[in-house]
Amino acid sequence: MTYIDDILVYSPSYDQHVHDVPNNVLCKYLYCKLEKCEFHLHKVNFLGYIIREDSVSMQPCTVEAVTRWPQPRTHTELQRFLGFVPFCRSFIQPFSTLARPLSNLLQGKAPHLRWTAFTRLKKAFTEVPVLQHLDPSQPFIMETDNSDVGVGNVLSQRAGEAKLNLVPDFTKKLNVAEVNYDVGDQELLAMKLAFKE
Repeated sequence: MTYIDDILVYSPSYDQHVHDVPNNVLCKYLYCKLEKCEFHLHKVNFLGYIIREDSVSMQPCTVEAVTRWPQPRTHTELQRFLGFVPFCRSFIQPFSTLARPLSNLLQGKAPHLRWTAFTRLKKAFTEVPVLQHLDPSQPFIMETDNSDVGVGNVLSQRAGEAKLNLVPDFTKKLNVAEVNYDVGDQELLAMKLAFKE
């Protein structure tokens, strides 16, 4: 995975990693500063996430940044907050429902600021789960739900007898036409979007 000047490389085995990484770097004419490189890590901080062999979680500094975010006083400050939090939407269920009152305010659809929505969204960041990587050899359990404002799904897999491992989920705010769907159609929309995701 490449983001601007950060590169994260994963390989299924140590031997393949030792072979593939140098070859790819050389073939693409990339230059690396050794003092900025880290090799053979089992845990890495990357783009606000802590990525391990078996899971992904948010970095504590990211959670702290959101929980310490001051209440927006202007339209621009609210835009800044709503521009920052969506990168963690797969950790927060139901993100769209929690964020909708704030986005409605930006669109002029709400008469006044909803501090409860702002507080609930910030609180959701303190309760975020650790997401497990998908295991294609195990069956998936998909749960969908809908409300008046959005649809969402949670995808999980069994780990042992009773434990469910959460893998990335999503929520989506309904558009004007989708709000008018009946409950069954909204549930189907959630499933369709989950498979597409």
